[in-house]
Amino acid sequence: MATSKESGKSAGSSGGSAQKSGGGNGAPAKRGFAAMDQNQQREIASKGGQAAHQKGTAHEFDSEEARRAGQKGGEAVSRNRAHMADIGRKGGESRQSASRAAAAASKAGGNRQGGKES
Repeated sequence: MATSKESGKSAGSSGGSAQKSGGGNGAPAKRGFAAMDQNQQREIASKGGQAAHQKGTAHEFDSEEARRAGQKGGEAVSRNRAHMADIGRKGGESRQSASRAAAAASKAGGNRQGGKES
């Protein structure tokens, strides 16, 4: 009898540690809110938001506050000169490649028609 209890304990504890390991990939298994499916998470979060509004503690952006927040974010991004230069370069390349492709298409189309007529 003592051996069956011991084997039962070891089987139970090994099953518990297998769950914590997250399937052997080294990361811990998700627990609580993170383990729920997205629909369950949304339901719970929605209830929390509704409760905050009913209680009067929910924060709502007005248009002026949203404008200031967007302006602040834009200023922070524009301080990074390398990032802004990269954005400008990509935009210029895109514009140039589009105009070059259009010019090449019209030139190629003109050559084909000219070749057929001659």
